[in-house]
Amino acid sequence: MVEHQLCTFFINDIYFGIDVQQIQEVIRAQEMTRVPLAPPDICGLINLRGQIVTTIDLRQRLEMSELPKSSSVADDQLVLNIVIRHQDEVVSLLVDSVDDVREVQPKDFEPPPVTLKGRMRQLLSGAYKLDRGLLLVLDVEKILTVKDQK
Repeated sequence: MVEHQLCTFFINDIYFGIDVQQIQEVIRAQEMTRVPLAPPDICGLINLRGQIVTTIDLRQRLEMSELPKSSSVADDQLVLNIVIRHQDEVVSLLVDSVDDVREVQPKDFEPPPVTLKGRMRQLLSGAYKLDRGLLLVLDVEKILTVKDQK
């Protein structure tokens, strides 16, 4: 059976993954230009080797708690950018930390857990049960096309 590869990362100590074929690169936090009047989950724009890329705060997009404002760790160490390519669009997703590329079996894929509610459940394509817990798989298309339902 063909294995599926996921780039895995953490947000708020929750284990997530995105299809590795949609990942362009992973980079440290970059200098960001804020966009006036942008929704709160749009952090701003970064310059990625001459290409202007929108940065989405996945923590906010998934309606999770914000990072603590005070920290002894430098700001550039708090988050990483996972740069994704979807169709003709390049977008950066801010995450807490990046783990590894995991190989998973399609037969182990399940629908999103019924215990998840709200925006997070809407943006998942499913989950894998692993020895270390659940690996929640984000649907990149849904992340990029989410509509504010409030």
